[in-house]
Amino acid sequence: MNIEWDKLGFAFMPTRSNIRFHYADGKWDEGKLCSDYNINISVAANVLHYGQAIFEGMKAFGCKDGKVRIFRPDENARRINASARQLLMPEFPVEKFVEAVKTVVKDNADYVPPYGSGGSLYIRPVMFGTTPQVGVAPSKEYELVIMVMPVGAYYKGGIKPVDAMISRDFDRAAPHGTGHIKAAGNYAASLLSGKIAKDNHCPVALFLDPATHTCIDEFSTSNFLAITADGKYVTSRSDSILPSITNKSLMQIAQDLGMVVERRQVNVEELATFTEVAACGTAVVLTPVGRIFDGDKVYDYKLTEIGPVLEKLYKQMTGIQYGELPDTHNWLVEI
Repeated sequence: MNIEWDKLGFAFMPTRSNIRFHYADGKWDEGKLCSDYNINISVAANVLHYGQAIFEGMKAFGCKDGKVRIFRPDENARRINASARQLLMPEFPVEKFVEAVKTVVKDNADYVPPYGSGGSLYIRPVMFGTTPQVGVAPSKEYELVIMVMPVGAYYKGGIKPVDAMISRDFDRAAPHGTGHIKAAGNYAASLLSGKIAKDNHCPVALFLDPATHTCIDEFSTSNFLAITADGKYVTSRSDSILPSITNKSLMQIAQDLGMVVERRQVNVEELATFTEVAACGTAVVLTPVGRIFDGDKVYDYKLTEIGPVLEKLYKQMTGIQYGELPDTHNWLVEI
């Protein structure tokens, strides 16, 4: 293994092992570590035809004291189970999930980017139905695979604001649909809007609520948050967005810093009143947004770098993750 840590991006890389569990006859097996990164499934497998596929994303960090710690895997365990319930897939015990994550991270500990590199070990659990079938019904058998890969600092050379484009012609999810879970199909549904945004020189698309198109839902890959002129942390409340663990953590950090946190419906017209806007998610923690395009209208936050409040939140979050600041909420799990 000869990894140039400073050249890592956010991309797939096979490592020593992944861990796999099989569900059949109403129960999960004990799982096993595998060096193979290929799977054999029937061409009639449920996942290929009826889309029973859910996943998660989290990270492990090489900390300042030399130890490796995983950020809030119990939250990911609970969220994958919420996704499973919605799609009639089997739940996976939370404690067993956390232990499985610890096992695969430990087996790949030498792939964890060293402290100071700005990198981390990305952890991707994915569950999918494997029963061969042509009738519409839940699968009888499932696989849960947890793979890991080293990823670099998302922003090389410092965090810079990106432009976003509101998607008016397409929705990410339907009202009362699957927008609130981490289903693979949600991301397929956002690809076209994302391409249209990128074709207009905007790296991210911003979706409105699918029922009325008057309120902000979330970005194509992450939650929406904003800072008001009087320093409040505002984020969207909606039944059609994913409950982001990063956003949940940032809300707690904001409260710890004495900020007022408002999780509520956010009317699109409020974009004109905010001083800072960001997308938040596992990959980057915070992506500041410099401008938001809505047809001929432009919301310009006149920022050439991350805003002061977002920067404070970002440093607090990453400081906890890398063991530079106290983990007062016991979010980190040591391997």
